[in-house]
Amino acid sequence: MTATALTSFRASGTLYLSAPEAAELIRRLGLPLCLQQIADHIRADFLRWPDFDKSARTAAHSQGGVIELMPVADAHRYSFKYVNGHPGNTRLGLPTVMAFGVLADVDTGAPLFLSELTLTTALRTAAMSALAAKTLARPDSRVMALIGNGAQSEFQALAFQHLVGIETLRVYDVDPAAATKLVNNLQGSGLHITVCDSTAEAVRSADIVTTVTADKAMALILTPEMIQPGMHLNAVGGDCPGKTELHGDILDTAQVFVEYEPQSRIEGEIQHKSADFAVTELWQVLRGERPGRTGAEQVTVFDSVGFALEDFSALRFMMDSALRLGLGERIALIPQLADPKNLFGLVSGTAASGAARDALELAV
Repeated sequence: MTATALTSFRASGTLYLSAPEAAELIRRLGLPLCLQQIADHIRADFLRWPDFDKSARTAAHSQGGVIELMPVADAHRYSFKYVNGHPGNTRLGLPTVMAFGVLADVDTGAPLFLSELTLTTALRTAAMSALAAKTLARPDSRVMALIGNGAQSEFQALAFQHLVGIETLRVYDVDPAAATKLVNNLQGSGLHITVCDSTAEAVRSADIVTTVTADKAMALILTPEMIQPGMHLNAVGGDCPGKTELHGDILDTAQVFVEYEPQSRIEGEIQHKSADFAVTELWQVLRGERPGRTGAEQVTVFDSVGFALEDFSALRFMMDSALRLGLGERIALIPQLADPKNLFGLVSGTAASGAARDALELAV
């Protein structure tokens, strides 16, 4: 696939997938299949965790939010994601999270694929949550509390329905309109949905609790008295320094799992904790190197912050799917030169592009 993609790049440029075309791709394949396939890609890449050059993301924090770059690479491909998190954006008519990303050839550095990742990030985050829950939650889990009903919530709900087996949702948001939006969007999904008046009411009798709130604050969305034996907590909203959702005492009595520990220590729920607070990276469980849940009464926490390898996996899926479906367009992101050393000729008019050179050769 790498050789084919590189040949296509040299012939006609970088494949670009816009947000409307990404939505069309998902509609054609169906959201459940996309969620399952992205989860499968993430699992496959996590199983070869040692193959990747990994680092915590680079973040530029401001009063209103954060802008981050998330790189990762194996021996063949490199990817990065540009992503922001600005909770106040909705007041300006902008999404809280906006993203795009690149998948490149390691041997040459050629950018093979440029894609929107705002919509794709919602899918990959939900797929990652479901993969973790499938690995850590009790197998008989059928009821989920969903705290925070904003832009990510429907994707989380449907991923847990189709990949984990959740049948009933108990939802709560401080903004009643958000809960109403979620209920309207999930009509006909087959999920049984109850809108609750508080977080405490929503988590009552839940097998899994997903928190996906947006406020950049040391929030206490879940407190110890809400937690019942056997629960699995999927903490999604806490994803940068100074932004958490769980009371610290919950972590002390639970088994905590993370994506990439160096990043989670800075950004996750465990930023509350000392450097020697025990956690397990999820890849170790998937590879059978460390135990996951060890008993039906145990409380497990997936301290999710989002890691670059998940975007690498999602970009692989989106690129392969776009090529298969004939979606996207080729763009001249990088100049194609007859003489790669004559970059100046591009502005002086003395350099023929690779495409123009090929056309001349064909004419001759």
